[in-house]
Amino acid sequence: MTVTLAQRSFILPPERNAVAPPEARGLARDEVRLLVAGDHLTHAQFRELPRHLTPGDLVVVNNSATLAAAVDGRMEGTPIALHFATWLDDGGWVVEVRTTSRTPYPAEQLSAGMVIQLPEGARATLRAPWLPGARRLWIVDVTTDPRCLLDVYGYPITYSYVPQRWSASYYSTVFGRIPGSAEMPSAARPFTERLVLDLIAAGVGIAPITLHTGVSSPEAGEPPSPERFTVSDSTARTVNDAKAAGGRVIAVGTTVTRALESAADESGRVQAAQGWTELVLGKDRPAHVVDGLITGWHAPGASHLDLLVAVAGEATVHEAYSAALDTGYLWHEFGDSALLLRGR
Repeated sequence: MTVTLAQRSFILPPERNAVAPPEARGLARDEVRLLVAGDHLTHAQFRELPRHLTPGDLVVVNNSATLAAAVDGRMEGTPIALHFATWLDDGGWVVEVRTTSRTPYPAEQLSAGMVIQLPEGARATLRAPWLPGARRLWIVDVTTDPRCLLDVYGYPITYSYVPQRWSASYYSTVFGRIPGSAEMPSAARPFTERLVLDLIAAGVGIAPITLHTGVSSPEAGEPPSPERFTVSDSTARTVNDAKAAGGRVIAVGTTVTRALESAADESGRVQAAQGWTELVLGKDRPAHVVDGLITGWHAPGASHLDLLVAVAGEATVHEAYSAALDTGYLWHEFGDSALLLRGR
């Protein structure tokens, strides 16, 4: 299978989309497949992760919990789905308007001042596009706290490759503690409490950051959106101590990678940090602190492919994606996983 990472280009056959959670396929969360790539390429089960790490390594996780961030509404008499991506410091919210068939609402039909009718008489008014040169994501002003609406009427954001609507429990992770992510930090989905205990017993440390994810349906060529994050002083010290002792820092997902690298200097030393990150990692901005990451499989064209290269290198990512395509790995949030390691 041809993979051209420079153009983020490869063909993903439809049967490689994981259309349902592994639990619906008779598997436990930690029984999904795990491809390990670095100095060597290995196929395993996710629950075998401790065998592929060494004592002194540190696994950094995202403790952001997933919101039921989609709600049904009407705009100019047309039913729509409104995806709440993140809240802003001025009280506004960033949203994406979607059709009821879970496709993007035509951007050319959106304009400032349009009003979306929401449950309980609430209204969201389009203020302005959020990012320069793009009209997919809009800032809206809402007449009530959207979190109150989402608590009652919200449901998890899904896309058309998952035909059935699954309950919020399927979009949770064992690490989620602080509500705020529009979509599940899905790299952590295969972790179970038992696996966490196995990692600790193997001498592998665990440390948290918080990064609240936005929505993941970017336009072609659109860079990652700004996201809220926090790296605590405790986690910064733990990361620095692990590196000083010769351990590797393994990020669980692109969210953790982005947060840690936003808090790191060029030498790889991490300091406590919080706020918004607009960091874009890639070949021209490699990772300074993260030595490997646990991740799902990203779709063709995804900017996250550049982040994988920033951590593990183009050769490792190319080898991993080629092998995954050739051996039947499943994609997206309910699919299989990879452990991508920077070569020693």
